[in-house]
Amino acid sequence: MPERQSPMTAGPSPYLTLAPLQGITEVLFRNLFARHFPGFDAAMAPFVKPQGQARFPDKLLRDILPELNCGLPLTPQLLHNDAANFLAMAERIAALGYREINWNLGCPAPMIVRKQRGSGLLPHPELILALLDQVIPRLPLGLSIKTRLGLHDNGELAALLPRLDQYPLTGIIIHPRLGKQLYEGRPDLDGFAACLPLTRHSVTYNGDIVDVAGFVALQHRFPQIDHWMIGRGALADPFLPGAIKGMATPGPAEKTRRIRAFHDELYAAYRERLAGPSHLLGRMKQLWAYLISSFPGRQKLLKKITKAMSEDQYHRVVEQLWNER
Repeated sequence: MPERQSPMTAGPSPYLTLAPLQGITEVLFRNLFARHFPGFDAAMAPFVKPQGQARFPDKLLRDILPELNCGLPLTPQLLHNDAANFLAMAERIAALGYREINWNLGCPAPMIVRKQRGSGLLPHPELILALLDQVIPRLPLGLSIKTRLGLHDNGELAALLPRLDQYPLTGIIIHPRLGKQLYEGRPDLDGFAACLPLTRHSVTYNGDIVDVAGFVALQHRFPQIDHWMIGRGALADPFLPGAIKGMATPGPAEKTRRIRAFHDELYAAYRERLAGPSHLLGRMKQLWAYLISSFPGRQKLLKKITKAMSEDQYHRVVEQLWNER
């Protein structure tokens, strides 16, 4: 089968993965996003919460159950830092039919970092390697790693990458920020570039892809990268993945119609699944923190959305967005 050609770049079409955003890009969101907005080739699930002896195994795995994930091909993600618990969860995921998991070494949340999980492990390479030494020989499926340049400084990942060459990883996803930055500041593209010659593994770029022009600039700077991960940029502009693939971008009225159709389906699905209006509105407000960017000049309505205390109040504000485009 011939390679897909991107009308935008006149080269192989970039492989785009929906990034995991805890509390947002869960199964209902992923399925509906894939149905309404083209462009993504795959998705990574938000991490399965690390528990040793889980009391509610079905609840833990509900987000990644294959029968519920009818949209994009999915890679589950683990946040564990204990080899025995890591293997136990990996075996359960393999039993569901998955062939690959991802190990999160990038989450910058302070509570996660304090527990030496996510980017909190990057200053401790011996702990990372010790877990891999115990896990890799017994792992029943492939393993990739999602990480940052470091927690405190770029030297942390730079020192780790060559040592990862000894393991049969399926790839490394690098977000070019430090954990201590959270999501502030600009991505360190020089830091990302410095990582590329330090590993034999395939590398995926992840971080602040927010428009086509910015993506093209990244492609030109990093021609060896053909896998890209997009999270917040796609939540702010759901048509971005398709535009990157060279698909025609609809006009303002059609954009509003399609975003509204997606919103209404997602709202109804959340209303059925979540426990009460407070949880429902909280989930929708998280999404609008990004999606409001698709409505230029209407950012002032975000404050009204976040202040909505009832479903009626929420709908009255959102209706203004649909009608005032």
